[in-house]
Amino acid sequence: MYPLFETIRVFNGVPQHPKWHFQRMKAAWRELWPSEKPVFNGSFPPVPVEFKTGVVRCNMRYGPGGFQADFSPYEKRAIRSLKLAACDTIDYHLKYTDRSGIESLFALRGECDDILVVKKGLLTDTSVSNIIFYDGTAWITPKHPLLRGTCRQRLLESGRIREGEISPFDLRGFEGCRIISAMRPPEEEMIIPVSRIIP
Repeated sequence: MYPLFETIRVFNGVPQHPKWHFQRMKAAWRELWPSEKPVFNGSFPPVPVEFKTGVVRCNMRYGPGGFQADFSPYEKRAIRSLKLAACDTIDYHLKYTDRSGIESLFALRGECDDILVVKKGLLTDTSVSNIIFYDGTAWITPKHPLLRGTCRQRLLESGRIREGEISPFDLRGFEGCRIISAMRPPEEEMIIPVSRIIP
């Protein structure tokens, strides 16, 4: 019923960076349903009283069939190691609720905490986030991610990170990486040494 979704971080009852999320929702709607009126109006749904303390996840699902927002406590999953998973055909350029392709790759992680998808010879994203790599002087994010995340876009536009084409071979030139997403701002993430990225 809801082919797309958007996840927004809510902190102490305040939605974080909502305009970026609504911009992406509007762009996705124009791509998929250009002749239909959007089911959302660009305003953030009221945060229930029980979710006005701490970090909360708001999951907004939408499509021609309607719009629904659900709130839940955010439980952060520790990610300390990544397994490279190659797939040249995966498409996740919109935030689809159908994540079966990503989930099938995630199942290949072995003893690692997550995967790092390699598409057409280049690094893209983990199963849950974009990623940035540190070369000793600058933070660089893959130029061709599976999904152009809102946190990634904000960091690019502010000049805090830059894009680059990164292959598995290039990993030796980096000291470490951080995963980034709307729910996981970079300043809250540990650095994963490149030695913890497993071929």
